Amino acid sequence: MLDLLKSEPLTTGDLCAAFPQLDRCTVMQHLGVLEKAGLIIVKREGRNRWNYLNPLPIKAIHDRWISPHARHAVVVLARMKSDMELV
Repeated sequence: MLDLLKSEPLTTGDLCAAFPQLDRCTVMQHLGVLEKAGLIIVKREGRNRWNYLNPLPIKAIHDRWISPHARHAVVVLARMKSDMELV
């Protein structure tokens, strides 16, 4: 569901249609968990419930857990490039 929401906000109906193997109640339960975790923001407009991806918690996880490893990988790749250019 988060992958679908990264490109654009979708209504709950749109998300139900994207997961035909799940009933509407199950989709709503998943959305409830994502909303409670702060990963989506829900806005109601008339009869529609729009679901927006909230990228801030995902970025915080990236900055805390992934970014340090990525920096190390960049250093290693730069060193490899440098070593290969000497050959």
